[in-house]
Amino acid sequence: MTTTPIRDLALLSDRHSSALVDREGAVQWLAFPRFDSPSVVGGLLGQAAGTWWIRPTGHPVQSERRYLEGTLVLETTFRTPTGVAVLTEAMATGEDPDPHRIGREAPHLLVRRVECTEGSVEIEMRFAPRPEYGLVVPLLGQVAGGVVVHGGSDRLVLSASVEVVVTGSEAAATVRLERGDRQVFGLHHARLGGALPRIWSAQELCATLDATMDAWRTWSAVHQSYQGPWKDLVHSSGRVLQALSFQPTGAIIAAATTSLPEGVGGERNWDYRYSWVRDSCFTMQALWVAACPDEAVEFFSFLTSAAATVDCRNGLQIMFGVGGEHDLTERTLPHLEGWRDSRPVRVGNGAWNQQQVDVYGELLGAAHQLRDYLHEIDDTTRAFLVACADAAAVRWREADQGIWEVRGEPRHFLYSKVMCWVALDRAVAIAGLLGAEERVEEWKRTRDEIHQAVLDQGWSETARAFTQSFGSDELDASNLMLAIVGFLPPTDARMLATIDAIDDRLTDERGLVYRYRTEGGVDGLAGEEGTFLLCTFWLAEALALTGQAERAREVFARAARYCNDVGLLAEEVDPVSGELLGNFPQAFSHIGLINAAWAISQASGRA
Repeated sequence: MTTTPIRDLALLSDRHSSALVDREGAVQWLAFPRFDSPSVVGGLLGQAAGTWWIRPTGHPVQSERRYLEGTLVLETTFRTPTGVAVLTEAMATGEDPDPHRIGREAPHLLVRRVECTEGSVEIEMRFAPRPEYGLVVPLLGQVAGGVVVHGGSDRLVLSASVEVVVTGSEAAATVRLERGDRQVFGLHHARLGGALPRIWSAQELCATLDATMDAWRTWSAVHQSYQGPWKDLVHSSGRVLQALSFQPTGAIIAAATTSLPEGVGGERNWDYRYSWVRDSCFTMQALWVAACPDEAVEFFSFLTSAAATVDCRNGLQIMFGVGGEHDLTERTLPHLEGWRDSRPVRVGNGAWNQQQVDVYGELLGAAHQLRDYLHEIDDTTRAFLVACADAAAVRWREADQGIWEVRGEPRHFLYSKVMCWVALDRAVAIAGLLGAEERVEEWKRTRDEIHQAVLDQGWSETARAFTQSFGSDELDASNLMLAIVGFLPPTDARMLATIDAIDDRLTDERGLVYRYRTEGGVDGLAGEEGTFLLCTFWLAEALALTGQAERAREVFARAARYCNDVGLLAEEVDPVSGELLGNFPQAFSHIGLINAAWAISQASGRA
């Protein structure tokens, strides 16, 4: 059973694919050549899915780690009874000097360098790749300078500066390092039928590692200017969003993993290696604060290209593959036991063909945030955005699966109605840029009709709050967005009551916010889930908008303390144990952190 705590993972990315490495020097997840490709190392989800570790032999070994300043280059320091060794590793970004194109020339190479800095340390390396989520047990052949991997559609070459021994489908090496000694390893990937991966010399691998450090530092220096509270966390979160973006298209994935559960041992295990329209509006603001407009424009361009359809009224797809793919059919991998026996392990995501009418609002909200750049969009995109507004005006009356993609019966979720209001409100604001002035009066009438319907049917006197769906008394953290998107003034009495109700009745003992209570069965799934870090940051943001800056800071701190030692956040927190749950690292959590920090900085400035 895979038991590595989620908080022990660190992310490596070349903006094409990703790796997750634990505190003990083991690669627990590695997917080539795209984020959503089958893993070549997937031990995080099952012992049959492979591993690759580099670490000192014997015990005890103490480790501490960090990202080198301004980078996604990971440095892990191992302290042993005989000496100290430092493991430095990264997904190589290539040598393109343009800071706007980091990862463009990525060679699909994971570089790992280990060096003894004090005394002497014996290092062991074990390499057991298992392509296609562990379905392929490959043949390994020893060659000068490393190992060639044969099997499946993945072509892999392991370069090693030390002699390795191949036994069946594994390769291993043990070497004693004295102070100043170093050894370097690199795993190079290509697809069957493409250019052959090759053996890299130690000098080449070290130069590539240095170039990757420089690329990340240059990007950070050029793009990260936020100077408000929690600056280091905001900058770190901005780099995480950059690391989760697919360089060739601008898509941003929700997380680097699949099937890390929302409840240990439960069925709430989903594949998050895709790009959601739902996230777009929140992501735009976060990119603006913690990265740069270039990434925001690229993400918007990806979404409008991938989502474009002749008739939006028949539905707008809610999520896409990183290359813009629409068919994300879900299947299970029964040969994998899952993280801590959390089954099933899923790839693909069945929510891709759900109906969610909120997406019109998120897309037009994103367009509104980028309004200064809309002069450059083409007529086809303008027409598509107009059609999205028209679709929102028609479809707002429909029941849907809502922002949380419930797998229960469709309902009239309040958040979906509010986001249709956002779609029309933002369309009115940018009608001139869209060449749709003649639609404004009709959009305004429908916008106002939605507004009144939400006030009449979304408020519960019993709950003394806006609730999850029309006619319900259940709370839902997504209703914090009524203040954040401007549906109501943050200081409206009903808004203040809703914020207080969520803070009081939709939180655990630590003050972290649930999305909703699962006991009511709204999502059609068995079991429970953890508290949701994004929703806790939403609470902090909403409080900041009401002018309660100090209270907002307290709530922000509750969520931010769940960053792991290298500043990464998961999706959820177990309400009993306090451990991290869900796919990792979670873009939504980092987006929430950035936007809440910005709101608090603005509120503090007004105080």
